[in-house]
Amino acid sequence: MMDWLLDPFRHEFMQRAFFGCAIIGFTNGCLSTFIVLRRLALMADALAHSLLPGLAVAILLFGLAPVGLFFGAMIAAMIVAIGTQLIARSSRIKEDTSLGLLFACAFSLGLVLLSLSPVRVELHHYLFGNILGLSDADLWVIHAISFLVLPTLVALERPLLLTVFEPSIAASQGIRVNALNYLLMGALVLSMISSLQAVGVVLALGMLVAPAATVYLFSDSFSVLFWGGGLLGMSGSCLGLAVSYWLNLPSGACIVLLLGLIFLVALLLSPKYGVLPRLFRRRHFHEQSLERWKGRDAVNVAPPQE
Repeated sequence: MMDWLLDPFRHEFMQRAFFGCAIIGFTNGCLSTFIVLRRLALMADALAHSLLPGLAVAILLFGLAPVGLFFGAMIAAMIVAIGTQLIARSSRIKEDTSLGLLFACAFSLGLVLLSLSPVRVELHHYLFGNILGLSDADLWVIHAISFLVLPTLVALERPLLLTVFEPSIAASQGIRVNALNYLLMGALVLSMISSLQAVGVVLALGMLVAPAATVYLFSDSFSVLFWGGGLLGMSGSCLGLAVSYWLNLPSGACIVLLLGLIFLVALLLSPKYGVLPRLFRRRHFHEQSLERWKGRDAVNVAPPQE
């Protein structure tokens, strides 16, 4: 039994995968706090899908070089993000409409360009991830992104929080709200690029939303959300990778599915916000109310006439 449990940790490619999963999961888990609080899930999903045409153009120009893929994906996501804002501000089209249109077109363009690539490309690796194929260059990119995103979020915690909850007050205090919004979008794009190897563009949203959404059911503290989301993202990603090895299942899907199951358990059992405790409290309240009504009726009943 112990040999079966420890078997994934004996292979070098699995050790590299676990290391990459831990860094990616922790970074995305910390960033997911801002995604949940700012309600940027739709934006994150759109930007994740918009990475594909950048990857396709980079493959056409530079082959499979990790640095080329990194810059291609980043430029494509930035174009979609900026294009969304330009369309929303210069026409009567709302931001969610322009975002949905642009990311669908970008994703379709990526599929077309990849079909024209002279380099043999495993499309499902980019759509659903291939964490088992991490190279040294991939690990360096993941390290660089994490060491850039995490210290930035920690250093700018207070102005970011004020921008998320009270942007008008933040602006009155001299905080550059628009600059912080763009910085948050940049951190989001970088984190999604690091997630490509783990879960791909289709499943990247799960790693960016599930950790903080789960912790949010237990605590209202920002520090708990931030660091708790990071720890949950890291542990859930590594455990999902191990499950995928034990059951011979796709790694990216197992990671996101396990994080989703953890969220479901929290949604059902959270002491304060869980579905089952709330149902129990409601039932207990109704029972107490019924008992009080019965007691009042018993007092109000007139004694029998002799």
